[in-house]
Amino acid sequence: MLAVGLLIGLVVMAMTWVYRASRPPPPKICGSPGGPPITAPRIKLRDGRHLAYKEHGVAAQVAKYKIIFVHGLSACRYTRVILKSLPQEVAEELGLYIVSYDRPGYGESDPHPTQTIKSLTLDMEELADQLELGSKFYVIGSSIGSHVVWGCLKYIPHRLIGVALLAPMINYWWQGMPPNLSTEAYYKQLPQDQWVIRIVHYFPWLTYLWNTQKWFPAFSAVPGNTKIFSRHDLEILSKKVERPGTQINKAHITQQGEFESVHRTLLVGYGNWEFSPIDLENPFPNNKGSVHLWQGDEDKLIDVKLQRFIAKKLPWIQYHELSGAGHFFPYDVGISKVIIMTLLFGEK
Repeated sequence: MLAVGLLIGLVVMAMTWVYRASRPPPPKICGSPGGPPITAPRIKLRDGRHLAYKEHGVAAQVAKYKIIFVHGLSACRYTRVILKSLPQEVAEELGLYIVSYDRPGYGESDPHPTQTIKSLTLDMEELADQLELGSKFYVIGSSIGSHVVWGCLKYIPHRLIGVALLAPMINYWWQGMPPNLSTEAYYKQLPQDQWVIRIVHYFPWLTYLWNTQKWFPAFSAVPGNTKIFSRHDLEILSKKVERPGTQINKAHITQQGEFESVHRTLLVGYGNWEFSPIDLENPFPNNKGSVHLWQGDEDKLIDVKLQRFIAKKLPWIQYHELSGAGHFFPYDVGISKVIIMTLLFGEK
């Protein structure tokens, strides 16, 4: 009986520890007592939350083309990937306006604990309306930030003129994905990433604990494990220099808490979606717009075979596969201009 009692006591203690360790600390809301300061322009959403944003290019009032850019995982409104190699004079010549914004929980945008693909999409739509971007606009999404772009194609296709997905993330559980291809791609990942995504999908309540424990390696994309980079990625990283005044303080990205930014993105991106992109219909049946998907064939984060399947399944997507390119191809010299010109004018 004593042994049974000790065993029960140990189980209770272990469960108590897991429960406490799996609960993330409360976020440090910008502008709240003890929280980070508010330095960026922000809009107030209909539910009271705020979105911080940064404008680039010419003024929206005189712009001919207006683009909303959605950042990736460990990034924020300052991570203006699409402008890295685009000269300011080109933006001025085209009459190009681009707004990037902090997704909920990142940078200076308020967290949203119940966020979904749909809520993220409606956040973007409200940003466009409050900034008076007009009835239609362009959207570009990078990496895992593309989950918001898929949401735009599902929920607000009537607001879009054109869309570009840059090395977009893929949820291995999307309905309609071939199980053999999904399984093959899943096991190409580093074992630590397989575990993180498995935990996020099947045991979401353990996400914070798993990503903060010290016994096993963390999700490789967060610390930037070089094993996930292709040869082309490493070349770009070795040459990547921020323009003056654009150096990003990495702490700024997750200053409100890693759970409400990075972990929350993983939960939404690799959780159970409300729809499958495989089932989407052509948002431009009258050819009054276009959707472009750009993918490097040596990307070690996103398997090219899955992108090829999506492009074949959705023939209205214009698929651009870049030979020898990795995940960071948008940073390469000249590619930003190519992507934008293709989106706006169909040029390549």
